Amino acid sequence: MDDSLAQQAINVALNGNWKKARDLNLQILKLNKDNTDALNRLARAYFELNEIQKAKKTSEKVVKIDPFNSIANRSLQKWSNLKVAVSNSSTSLTANAFLEEPGKTKTINLIHLGDKNTVAGLDSGDSVYLNAHSHRICVTAENGDHIGKIPDDVSIHLKKLIKLGYVYSTLVKSIDAGGVKIFIKEIKRPDKYNLIPSFSSEKFNYVSYTPPELVHEKPKAEFNSDEADESEIIDGSSDSEI
Repeated sequence: MDDSLAQQAINVALNGNWKKARDLNLQILKLNKDNTDALNRLARAYFELNEIQKAKKTSEKVVKIDPFNSIANRSLQKWSNLKVAVSNSSTSLTANAFLEEPGKTKTINLIHLGDKNTVAGLDSGDSVYLNAHSHRICVTAENGDHIGKIPDDVSIHLKKLIKLGYVYSTLVKSIDAGGVKIFIKEIKRPDKYNLIPSFSSEKFNYVSYTPPELVHEKPKAEFNSDEADESEIIDGSSDSEI
């Protein structure tokens, strides 16, 4: 019964129904008052419902039970100076937000992370943004704060695709002691590159599934000298991590 309620609580939270999430987690806690997973979910529900003091007290209870609970400690750090909740882009996070699509999605570990407070303020499902103007693509929060950078090989590859007209959405997938993971999804592909995916599998390069005519023939459209060469996208020369 507890597991069933927990799954219901997770599902309604993913759909942004925070009142129902609050009520379901309270039900779970009647069965087990020290269930830290339910307490963390309840704290988040209180926060989204703008009940900041209840959110803080609930997270504090988690820390008393488990002093090293990373979710509760991060929440308390994030909420320490808040009196009212701020708008959060992950409120209506859908259940399929992190659905893997071959060739279209990629999970990436960020490097050179930004300020600890900025990172601590992130939640799974938050929208973040790619800034491709530097050597490495930087990832920033909605307010422009630096979150981290994408590793060189992936940055080089993505910069070429962005220059060609590919468009991506980016979400925070997870935040923990190991760092920040983001989930990148291709949402638009230029018509003339319709058969060229953004990402290959981990074990095969693009040639393995790119139609032969695209490997041996250049597109009719000509590029300026400073534009990315399509052959570099197809041959996977820069996708060792992709």
